[in-house]
Amino acid sequence: MARPAVKRQAVDYVVGHYATSRRRACRVVCQHRSVQYYRSRKDPKLALRARMRELAQVRIRYGYRRLHVLLRREGWSLGKDQTYRLYTEESLQLRSKRPRRRKMTVARRERYVPKRPNQAWSMDFVADQLVDGTRFRALTIVDVYTREALDIVVGQRLRAEHVVEACNRLVVQRGSPARIFVDNGSEFSGRLLDLWAYHRKAAIDFNRPGKPTDNCFVETFNGSLRDECLNVHWLETIDEAQAKIEAWRVEYNESRPHQALKDLTPAEYAGQARHLVTSEEFSSAEN
Repeated sequence: MARPAVKRQAVDYVVGHYATSRRRACRVVCQHRSVQYYRSRKDPKLALRARMRELAQVRIRYGYRRLHVLLRREGWSLGKDQTYRLYTEESLQLRSKRPRRRKMTVARRERYVPKRPNQAWSMDFVADQLVDGTRFRALTIVDVYTREALDIVVGQRLRAEHVVEACNRLVVQRGSPARIFVDNGSEFSGRLLDLWAYHRKAAIDFNRPGKPTDNCFVETFNGSLRDECLNVHWLETIDEAQAKIEAWRVEYNESRPHQALKDLTPAEYAGQARHLVTSEEFSSAEN
């Protein structure tokens, strides 16, 4: 059963292509003439539609849920259903995702679950290339609890010593983590990172062979990095790549709403979590 709006287009098509009357076209399409002549008096919300298109053009990988959060932040008064309706009417939908593969029932080992910020980091590499074909890599480090992008190191040849340098910088700012999730790459499985973790009393949690989902947090982050930054910009130099990626990292932490964090940004969620931890520590000290 077609909607009245679709039937209205069908009537216009019949009238335009077959030189028939509108009355007869409505009879053929089974559309009542009063519905055909009706024009809505509702506010078309042209300004809201224009702003939604602007946001969608700048943040091309944002769906209607994230656009809804951004519009509410700017002061627009609208519900999620209305956002979805306008989003579809403006044809802003993202491409459909691939169908999910059927999951097999397997035994999974229990994973470490952090209870507060900075207890667990997740690290991985992303590869891309410049305009001239020069390859480069990016080391991404994510806080598992707050989803913050702690650091993204860009370079042509990143080795284990660069991983340790990045970890040392973060330790000065935030302190040592209790656990680090990594894959089985040579940069992570070598002696340098193992020695660093030993001195910092941090456990290294390696993926099971062929199971990248064990490090799902950074894998999801890397997908967002590629879709929203690497695939959007033409990068000519390593310095330009570093600047664009760093700007995106700041936006990711401070502006981008995260569904797993109840549409808060990672920075907002981290601030709430740290405030809660401080309040618990203060209460414990008083008792």
